[in-house]
Amino acid sequence: MTILSPALPRFSASPRIIYPLSVARLCGLGVWQGQFLSLDRFQGYVVQIDPDTDNVRILNNQQVDLFRDSNSLTVGDDILWFTKGTRIYRCDLHTWEVTYVAEVKDRAEGIAVAGNTLYVSNARLGLIYVVSATQGNTITQFRAPGVGQEYLVVQGEDLWVCDDTEQTVYCLDRATGQQRFSFLTPFEHPSGLNFLPVSGEDHQPQPQLYVLYSGEQPYIQDDPNGYEPLRLANRDRSLIQALHYCYDPDRHYALSHGYRLELSYVEELAPLDPVTLEDVEWRIALPSTTNRQRVVSVEPFGLPYTLEEQDGERVAVFKFPQLTEVDRQVFGWRAVIETYGIKYQLLPKDVDLTEEFSEAFKAQYLVDNENLAMDTDVVRMAAKEAVGSETNPLRQILSIRDYVYDHLSYRLTTHIDNPDVVLQRGTGSCGEYVGVLLALCRLNGIACRTVGRYKCPQPPDQFHQPLYPDYNHVWLEFYLPGIGWLPMESNPDDVDYGPHPMRFFMGLAWYHAEIGRGLPFERVFSQGTNIKELPGAMSIGNLAVNHVRFRILGEIAPHPDSFPNSGS
Repeated sequence: MTILSPALPRFSASPRIIYPLSVARLCGLGVWQGQFLSLDRFQGYVVQIDPDTDNVRILNNQQVDLFRDSNSLTVGDDILWFTKGTRIYRCDLHTWEVTYVAEVKDRAEGIAVAGNTLYVSNARLGLIYVVSATQGNTITQFRAPGVGQEYLVVQGEDLWVCDDTEQTVYCLDRATGQQRFSFLTPFEHPSGLNFLPVSGEDHQPQPQLYVLYSGEQPYIQDDPNGYEPLRLANRDRSLIQALHYCYDPDRHYALSHGYRLELSYVEELAPLDPVTLEDVEWRIALPSTTNRQRVVSVEPFGLPYTLEEQDGERVAVFKFPQLTEVDRQVFGWRAVIETYGIKYQLLPKDVDLTEEFSEAFKAQYLVDNENLAMDTDVVRMAAKEAVGSETNPLRQILSIRDYVYDHLSYRLTTHIDNPDVVLQRGTGSCGEYVGVLLALCRLNGIACRTVGRYKCPQPPDQFHQPLYPDYNHVWLEFYLPGIGWLPMESNPDDVDYGPHPMRFFMGLAWYHAEIGRGLPFERVFSQGTNIKELPGAMSIGNLAVNHVRFRILGEIAPHPDSFPNSGS
């Protein structure tokens, strides 16, 4: 069985995103009279938002003080429910009479209603309370699925949750709190969700999931009388977007809202030092086809290339009879790819503990073939400490991830040190995080490999603009017997407090561009020898300057055809 949301056309270049005007950071999303209701907690506004026109109307124009500093809201029939501090209140939308309902421990945040039952979240305690709307008592409670502040809505027998830190939507059984599936959001900081009926493919109304996002956006502030007439500043921004998803339980993963991207990678040949290289072969990996990424087209840029296949991946090979310091060329490729968010739904019991690896597989993914310092005492001790007595591979890899996140802090570097040096230093770049993770996993018998190479700059509504990533990026994949290769982000992604988010454990966002999985991204050979191994070894950076550019061409919605016939 595949679980779907109503789908966009296969490719939409002009999406409809709702941008409410005159409000700051909105939180909570209700539906009343066919329009959205939300809360501007800083100003105390309860606003009604027209999904067709972006029109905003303040409903509580004479009672804003009562709603200022509230946490969230929801709507059931003609009753607005909202949370403030530790308390829950109800408000008649016709009379605007407010009544106290109940109080929960610590803090009442997200709220949802189903009949006479309320669901209220608390991030610090990691709980969702089930509260009687008539008696005010707490009936039961269950664990919240994420680590951040969560917003809730009930749809049928399901409790839907979005988490602002996890950037994830969860579908739970509202009776038990058991998770059915989850998927990633395309924007950061989801702060509300709800359903509106839309016309499906059979022209019958179907509930469409909408997600509210609230955060900051950078802009250039013009201050002609200031010390800096033009300076970088931030301003609040809220938007509401229809979020499309597709979940296949048999394949154990969900795809969510995707984008068609143009990605260009170009080298500008400009040697820094005197050099003469004969019979040069310049190899650049091409985008991969994966469970979450489809290559629509690839074409040469500047110079033609020869296409080769290596370990199931495609590589563009540029050939030069001779390269000297006076040569100037531009060459590379331009690709159109379609990428989705992907999130796997697996438990330790899903791992096949009887599968055995071939010797060739072990030699490629279970040995020190990438300067991993796996024979050093520092790395061996870390590998042992990270897993303790755990034997299940899925729990082991999660323990290793948390161990590395706890022991390292992120810093940008220009040189990649070996894992023993990185562990002793306690800081590292994404590439150094990957090296440590690879070493600890392989020492514990977990096959893994490096993946990358770039992330498309966000947010995803900058259509058709040239977008330039500041840095390259690498992450890794680990192999689970009986399942296949699963993604994992290399570092905590700027979240430096615990517990660590799970959004990119067995998951990747739409903006990760996968190129040459398991292969070196770029290598240069002269007369069959890697230039790094020649006398007076040099780097590719001494020969050329790379240029990387994205364009977001439009939105795509996942559907059953988005799932490949076989996992990769």
